[in-house]
Amino acid sequence: MAYSSIVKPSDYFNTVLYTGNGGTQTISGVGFQPDFTWVKGRDYAYYHYLQDAIRGSQKILYTNNNDAQATITAGISAWNADGYVTGSQGALNYNGRTFVAWNWKCETGVSGTTTGSGSERSYSGRVNTTAGISIINYAGNSTSGHTIPHNLGATPKIIILKNMGDAGDWIVHVGALNDPEKVLSLNSTAAGTNFNAGFNSTNPTSSVFTLGNSVAVNDDNQQYIAYSFAEKTGYSRFGSYTGNGNADGTFVYTGFKPAFVLAKKTNEANTSWIMLDDKRLTSFNPIEVRTFANLTSAEDDIDADYCDFVSNGFKIRKDDNNINDADDSYIYMAFAENPLVANSGTDGVPATAR
Repeated sequence: MAYSSIVKPSDYFNTVLYTGNGGTQTISGVGFQPDFTWVKGRDYAYYHYLQDAIRGSQKILYTNNNDAQATITAGISAWNADGYVTGSQGALNYNGRTFVAWNWKCETGVSGTTTGSGSERSYSGRVNTTAGISIINYAGNSTSGHTIPHNLGATPKIIILKNMGDAGDWIVHVGALNDPEKVLSLNSTAAGTNFNAGFNSTNPTSSVFTLGNSVAVNDDNQQYIAYSFAEKTGYSRFGSYTGNGNADGTFVYTGFKPAFVLAKKTNEANTSWIMLDDKRLTSFNPIEVRTFANLTSAEDDIDADYCDFVSNGFKIRKDDNNINDADDSYIYMAFAENPLVANSGTDGVPATAR
């Protein structure tokens, strides 16, 4: 049983669906003030839009390409207690089109100076140690061994990092790969690649992650954004699994019913990042709609059993190269809809047993 101090996961992560109006629109129903919002048009091909409260309103990054940060005046202009306000930008609010928005809460501001080798540089960001997420904006110093405080108080299992000033791949460190030299690229179909100049062949610790001297992660005085995730029992899980290549697919234990899953094959190229969530269901199961994080394409209505979200994990239902090829390796990140067992945090009695 995965006992969790997070009784209501939707206080920290939530997915909302909406229809664009082509003007200014307040998107509500998130249930908290987001610090990180990722939006994708569902029924037409267009960019993924990522905005966060650290970089500020109208500052956009895209996971479907390696572009530098852009300023979009008609993008998200503000976040509020239950969602956000967006302008007329087509990728966020095209009239009559449908959208999905994934939202995370960070909440607490942090700032300071970086450590390790080379000159110190300033950083700022937000962190939520309860939910295990931090967003850090730091400046590079071009020196291998430069260390960036993530402020999680726990070792991150996933770090997603982007150079904001120059075109360059998204760099993804995944603890489940068990290799500090190996990274993935969020905007690419590439397999796991050895990249010593990324994280300096060094695993992150409970306080910092360590950089090499690549322009992609640590150019002198260049600005970067890093989204770091630490695992929290009953709320988030970041791991790996092996596909079996048939409709009675692999079951992945998470300790909770997932609300969201992002998965990627790691041992072969030419496979996309798969995004699944619990809000785009026509019924309880199976999940039949997927989005590709590295592509602009509309969401894919598979029209077949693809995956089930169950009380303690997810069960794959399809032989699909992107998520369940026989004997191939995959990584995933998952966030909870409901914990399997939630602890009250007061007397040790599971809340679900009361």
